[in-house]
Amino acid sequence: METKSITESRATSIVLRLIVISSIVRGFIGGTMEFSNDEVYYWTYALYPELSHFDHPPMVGWVIQLFTFNLALPYEFFMRLGGVVFAGINTFLAFKIASRLKDNIAGIYAAFLYTSSIYASILAGIFIIPDTPQTLFWMLSLYFLMESLPKEKIDSKTRLNLVLGGLMIGLAGLSKYHGAFIGIGVALYAIIADRRWLKDWSLWAAGLVAVLCMTPVLLWNYGNDFISFTFHTERVTPALEVRLDYFFTEVGGQIAYNNPWNWYLIIAALVGIFKGKKVMEKKQLQVLLYNGLPLILVFTSFAIFRRTLPHWTGPGYLPLIIIAAVYWRVKLIDSKAKNAWRLWKPRRIVGSTTFLTVLLAIAYWLINYSPIQLGKNDINKPEVFGEYDFTQDMYGWRQINKKIIPIIDKDVEAGNMPKDAKFVGFEWFPGTHIDFYIAYPNHHKMIMMGNWDQIHKYAWINEDRGGLEKGEDVYFINVTNWERDVHKQFGNYFEKIEEVDRVEVTRSGVLMRYAYLYRLRGYKGNYDFPNPHEKKHKLK
Repeated sequence: METKSITESRATSIVLRLIVISSIVRGFIGGTMEFSNDEVYYWTYALYPELSHFDHPPMVGWVIQLFTFNLALPYEFFMRLGGVVFAGINTFLAFKIASRLKDNIAGIYAAFLYTSSIYASILAGIFIIPDTPQTLFWMLSLYFLMESLPKEKIDSKTRLNLVLGGLMIGLAGLSKYHGAFIGIGVALYAIIADRRWLKDWSLWAAGLVAVLCMTPVLLWNYGNDFISFTFHTERVTPALEVRLDYFFTEVGGQIAYNNPWNWYLIIAALVGIFKGKKVMEKKQLQVLLYNGLPLILVFTSFAIFRRTLPHWTGPGYLPLIIIAAVYWRVKLIDSKAKNAWRLWKPRRIVGSTTFLTVLLAIAYWLINYSPIQLGKNDINKPEVFGEYDFTQDMYGWRQINKKIIPIIDKDVEAGNMPKDAKFVGFEWFPGTHIDFYIAYPNHHKMIMMGNWDQIHKYAWINEDRGGLEKGEDVYFINVTNWERDVHKQFGNYFEKIEEVDRVEVTRSGVLMRYAYLYRLRGYKGNYDFPNPHEKKHKLK
């Protein structure tokens, strides 16, 4: 006999407690850790808002503007607050979807598995990146699609849910281009599983709404020679050479990003279902599978030939989390537990959350407090001290600002440089870190050098900030974990390069890296900056 589920109110209480606790943890981490390379770059989306941007649609910038009151509160906590709020909403959506597919215990499983996902709960739940709003609209689209596509009767409520699903697909597309895969999933479902929808106006209306949402992106790209689409096409166009190292890196990354424990539960569930285990109605399962598998299969296939990033497939695992939650509820329903209370927190489900908690605590300690130098640590080679230590990407920038600004003030006071001297950087990472933490808050303009692929949106920012004038003197900060040969990088474009000073970045009292301050004297006016007004952009 099937074990009874717990009441909806009790299940909701459990999930809300989970959301509150996880949100407090996310908020604390988000407010006490410095930005990663990607996050600090997306600050420029809010600082210079446009209908779209070189590498991504505009939604992440809008979210930053919303939660910082248009950058009135430009601090890590507020800039990341959208991720904390959205992750909480998404956890509740996972609970509701799984609950409706099976019962409240399945919903609790889904909430725990979502919270346990490194991609969903940390990458998109703490950090502020395009995936942050994308996961919200992906989950919302999934919710509305499950309330429409598999329904036996197509009535006004079902049609409304489908159109709302189309709106969420469009907003997911405004967050990141991967949102198109939700629409592909809907098309596959309608063509393969239920052709009734091809004859119903609501499917086409939903598609139209989704396309209309992308109008800002299309208008911006039309005015910029469709450079964003060109950039992403070049990133994923397969090469002729088979690269198994890329493939295994991609698969390993998917396992890591989704939490190895979660990944096992998902794969085991899929295997069990494909072997014939029935856990939900066939049409419900098809909606979920078509929503997730196309994205995963496409980018995993690309990885055979091109380097990919594991988080690109992240949204594809969101519906698989729902499937896994329902599968394990059915699998455990005949367990020896004599009451529902023991079933809501089995070790194989809650264990995934425990595993993530331990992992998160270790990562937080490594980045903020570890005295361990993971990069180069030869004191006789200070110019590369700390190179390859990934933990330093999110540490030490405020420390550099605190130590280097007094040096600049003295330099200006001595008459060596003008008070409003610009900074230059090479590539958006770590250049944007220096812009956000040092140059911009101290009223210095940052000009970024490099090709399109190296400076992205800074091609437009450079223009807005006036670029560089011939004969101009500028500052350059060289951090040794991202070491640049300053003479090789800038020697052809400036008359003279002068080292001003260097400062130490320490963590728990141990030297982690250096930051060198240089004066670059007399810009020659001969650098070929990427021109946003060119009609044929050369991205390399």
